[in-house]
Amino acid sequence: MNEAEQRLDSLCSRIAESDNTIRFVGISNKMGNLTTSRYRRGLIPLLTPEEIEKLAIDSVLRMNTRKDFESKLGKPIYSFTLYQKVKRVTIALENKEYPILMASFDLEADHENILVNKILPLVNEEGL
Repeated sequence: MNEAEQRLDSLCSRIAESDNTIRFVGISNKMGNLTTSRYRRGLIPLLTPEEIEKLAIDSVLRMNTRKDFESKLGKPIYSFTLYQKVKRVTIALENKEYPILMASFDLEADHENILVNKILPLVNEEGL
């Protein structure tokens, strides 16, 4: 693991530990391959590792399409989706090699508070 990947791995750990309603945190590279990830301790994932990889590829592609409107709407910060079983967010990172951070939350999570007061400050602290 190179230095950049070690920093990303540490960031995932710190985010995952920042709130007990965070289920999953992962960072993907520009090709959509999950570089690092963390699950909440004891959690049984809803998706298989293969499904997570597909979701990462799809998330990178979707975030790239949002950037097409950047000149008119501004830079995308994050995208949120509410599913029946989980809340999920994709955060745009300021890193060409590692463009997105994905996280999922329990349904009862105060996701916006967690994003604004915990996750985004940690991301910004890393300069991402």
